[in-house]
Parts: sequence; C-alpha cells; structure tokens
Amino acid sequence: MDDPKQSPFALNRGRVLILALGLLIVLITISMWHGGIDSYQALRAANAEATTAAPGQNPASQTPAE
Repeated sequence: MDDPKQSPFALNRGRVLILALGLLIVLITISMWHGGIDSYQALRAANAEATTAAPGQNPASQTPAE
C-alpha cells in the first residue's frame, strides 16, 4: 500500500535520457571546438598527399649533407 519514496537523485528512464542527450551535446561541442569534420578531412588529405609524394622528395628518406 505504501510505496517507498525514491531518492530525488535516483536514475529513472527520463533522467537517463536527459543525461545521454547532454553527453551527446558535450561530444558535439568538443568536436566542433577542435575543428569538426572539415579539419579531419583536411588532415586526411594532407596525409595522403605526403605519403604519395615522389620517393626523392620525401625529406625523411634523405640523408643529411655533411
């Protein structure tokens, strides 16, 4: 008959949903702060360009002049 009162901090379905949406917003905000997907695509393009350069043009493979 008497239902035990839940704690005001107990996690129920609604609070879990709000926490998940808040976490999603935080992740999107951090991603946008770091440059978003455009920065990632530019990094991939630069990496592809650097790895497909001519073998003689790669500064890492050249020996230093003495």
